[in-house]
Amino acid sequence: MVDQLPASLALLFSLSGTVGKLSKKADRALSVHGISLSEFMVLHHLNYAQNQVMSRTELADAVNLTASGVTRLLTPMEKIHLVEKEKNNRDARVSLVKLTFTGRDIYKYAFLSCKNTFDEAVKDISPKQLSTVLEVLNKLV
Repeated sequence: MVDQLPASLALLFSLSGTVGKLSKKADRALSVHGISLSEFMVLHHLNYAQNQVMSRTELADAVNLTASGVTRLLTPMEKIHLVEKEKNNRDARVSLVKLTFTGRDIYKYAFLSCKNTFDEAVKDISPKQLSTVLEVLNKLV
């Protein structure tokens, strides 16, 4: 079926399938920490943000979700104390999200699990090939 598509659409179908498979693999690796890949990505971006704080809109852009999508993702994360709301002293309309101590701790262990899983997944790909794939993917966006 993919053979009958123009190359650009074959690429789209192939990438979509690959992303789905890799996401499932990541979700399985992260499930032992009680988080999903999307939640891991939120923790990752907050971990490296200045003061480990980001606005909800910045976070939505960083994890490729809508503002309402990131809000739906953050609500259960707040309930289990991975993140917390923080007031913006400069602009009350801007909602801030801060990584908690628990969130940092979970992130640290989840990072290792995810890294180990994907180090294994790319073990047969040379560093040069991996670099080329990343270079090509970055040209697509």
